[in-house]
Amino acid sequence: MSGTSLDGVDGVLVDFSHRQIHVLAHASLPLPRPLSREMLALNSSSDDELHRSALAANELVRLYARVVTDLLQRTGLGKAAVAAIGAHGQTVRHQPQSFDGTGYTLQLNNPALLAELTGIAVVADFRSRDIAAGGQGAPLVPAFHQSVFAVPDKTVSALNIGGISNLTVVGPNGAEDVIGFDCGPGNALIDAWCQQHLGQAFDASGAWAASGRVDAELLSLLQNEAYFSLPIPKSTGRDLFNSRWLAERLAKVRPLAPVDVQATLTELSASVCAESVKRYGGASEELIVCGGGAYNVHLMTRLQCLLPGLYVNSSQTHGLPPLQVEATAFAWLARKTMIGETSSLKTVTGARGARILGAIYPA
Repeated sequence: MSGTSLDGVDGVLVDFSHRQIHVLAHASLPLPRPLSREMLALNSSSDDELHRSALAANELVRLYARVVTDLLQRTGLGKAAVAAIGAHGQTVRHQPQSFDGTGYTLQLNNPALLAELTGIAVVADFRSRDIAAGGQGAPLVPAFHQSVFAVPDKTVSALNIGGISNLTVVGPNGAEDVIGFDCGPGNALIDAWCQQHLGQAFDASGAWAASGRVDAELLSLLQNEAYFSLPIPKSTGRDLFNSRWLAERLAKVRPLAPVDVQATLTELSASVCAESVKRYGGASEELIVCGGGAYNVHLMTRLQCLLPGLYVNSSQTHGLPPLQVEATAFAWLARKTMIGETSSLKTVTGARGARILGAIYPA
């Protein structure tokens, strides 16, 4: 998995042969800075996009292959032990239902090359079938959240804070009672501002944001984004929440110290997530947080303050470390594809029905 944070590749080797999912190993590699910059640039129209996208996809897949090799070495397993690799690719455009009524989603990937490099079957292109069926194509992890976090006769909320944040609410009645959608920015704006002003990949523990002051005028302007009031199902990405979006709003307020902008961006992420939980997951007793944002101590503290009636907790306490959840989810989705089972939820994406997601590239 390489998510919208553009910081690296996470891989897991997952055993599904028992009732409880068992992660055998986790490995990660950082995204080289030139590749990260290129992926970010490809989120917007630019020169020679087709050529650059193809080469960026090849470079990304070579990283994927290195992570696969690392996982096999860590476990002592051979490639024959692995049924398939779930490889999501890097999203650079996400425009469901736009332009022609169907829209599109685009993940840079080369699953054929990954199958060649590893000698293992690859499942990729998870989102496009749901979009073809009239859905948002995202988020796809709520079905997985329902399978691992559901509690009988209780409502449970799970919040993934990656570059974009997404919420899953699992009701007491199983799969037909699941809500899921993208809340808005998670780490994307926070990380980009930190990189721009500190030269660091991210704000470790949210310490920089915690030392600043939230600017009420800027926060109100940011919260006024129309996306936040759209009804569900809905999904978003860097197509909307990017540095240009932020710059347009910063131009409307008095000059602020960079640290105060960081504090305000962190409060934005916390507030849009909290409002989403209040609106759709108010019956929950616990909010399970995963993704890189679960390690942002300041962000987690703000979430707890904004949601005093809920226990805000890391997915670590449920047996899955925050940085392993999304990769495990796509392993789960890939397994569903391989055995011919549907894995999308029409209550989440708004599609006409559940679909088998993904395309298989045999070994």
